[in-house]
Amino acid sequence: MKLLHTSDWPLGHTLLDADREVEHDEFLSWLLDTIEAHEVDALLVTGDIFDSANPPATAQRAWYRFLVEAGRRRKGLQVVAIAGNHDSAARLEAPREVLASLDVTVVGELPCADGRLDPARLLVPLRDREGVRRAWVAAVPYLRSSDLAGFGEEAALEDDGSVRIDPNATRVAAVYAEASALVRSRRTDGEAVVLTGHLYAAGGHLSEISERKIQKGNQEAVALDVFGSDVGYVALGHLHLAQTVGGRENVRYAGSPIPLSLDEAGYPHQVVLVTLADGRATSVEAVRVPRSVPILRLPEGGSLPLAGILPILRALPPDPDPERREPDRRPFLEVRLVVEAGEPGWKSAIQDAVAGKDARLLRVDPTSTGSGSAPHEQTERSLSDVTPEEVFRMKYAKEHEGEPSPELLAAFHDLVGEAEAER
Repeated sequence: MKLLHTSDWPLGHTLLDADREVEHDEFLSWLLDTIEAHEVDALLVTGDIFDSANPPATAQRAWYRFLVEAGRRRKGLQVVAIAGNHDSAARLEAPREVLASLDVTVVGELPCADGRLDPARLLVPLRDREGVRRAWVAAVPYLRSSDLAGFGEEAALEDDGSVRIDPNATRVAAVYAEASALVRSRRTDGEAVVLTGHLYAAGGHLSEISERKIQKGNQEAVALDVFGSDVGYVALGHLHLAQTVGGRENVRYAGSPIPLSLDEAGYPHQVVLVTLADGRATSVEAVRVPRSVPILRLPEGGSLPLAGILPILRALPPDPDPERREPDRRPFLEVRLVVEAGEPGWKSAIQDAVAGKDARLLRVDPTSTGSGSAPHEQTERSLSDVTPEEVFRMKYAKEHEGEPSPELLAAFHDLVGEAEAER
């Protein structure tokens, strides 16, 4: 059977105030074509479907419209989606019964019964076109601190038939151990084990700007051995750069399908096509996502003074649709400027140079020359470029010596997570 793995869309996202609706619509249309062309049996969406816990109506409409159209165009398609750290688990799960009628399974939060993990509610059997069961998915979502309470030392069980957890395992590992053990107890010969996750796996490569810190600011990385060697495929979300983990071809971050920050301009945005047979992944293939809106970072060779940049900007082609009769597909533009003394008007000079051009100026990245500090207006960073952790560390450095402790950082990230969930 064939699986298609995608992640980290996130619908409703803006890039430095630029709307991404055109890009998302074109990606979802392409994804529908890809599902149909490759005769996909199941689609795995591993979190960050939305950009925020309270997404706009247009983003929610795009998600539900996609699910309906996917089922219409590919009869029998199963969809398994988990929540990421951007998503509201409760909001994502709210229409669960309605989505089940479309063969869509959504897992927003860790299911519990009587205060204990109910791993059976994480399990989704996957069947091929003939209705034969070929795999089991343990659909583990992003694990918040509230989900993990009670795991760890307390999770070791002896006499009631549950799997025994290593008392020294992390709480995340304990969840995966219970879910994996139940899958293995239910599968028969030839059926594959598929795990999902929205987390930071040890050794993964992060985007510099766009990935919000999760799991104690990425200090609590999940070890690769959490995913057993007999697992057919591990579908991961959160890291925006598509990549394998630990050299295992069947343990993958699908990555984001569109750039979520300007520094992701060179990422290989893709989805992953997986063929399962005899309990394992016999083929894992990256399918590149076409980019509908380019990103220009000029000058291409690095920062230049204003005199060197203005001719490059003036040479850009003119806007092909100045009256905006069609959706705006002009490239996003970042200008990399060396600010020299005596040039207070560089902002207006750059804006004038790109006026009427086939580009949307999103950001000027200024660097200073010489010794001493440049004027504040030239060196200040946009709030969109500063992470909450950076603000916290700057505030801490003003009032205390040394670095904040791991415990203090963990408490801070818990508060950020709660704030995001209420946004």
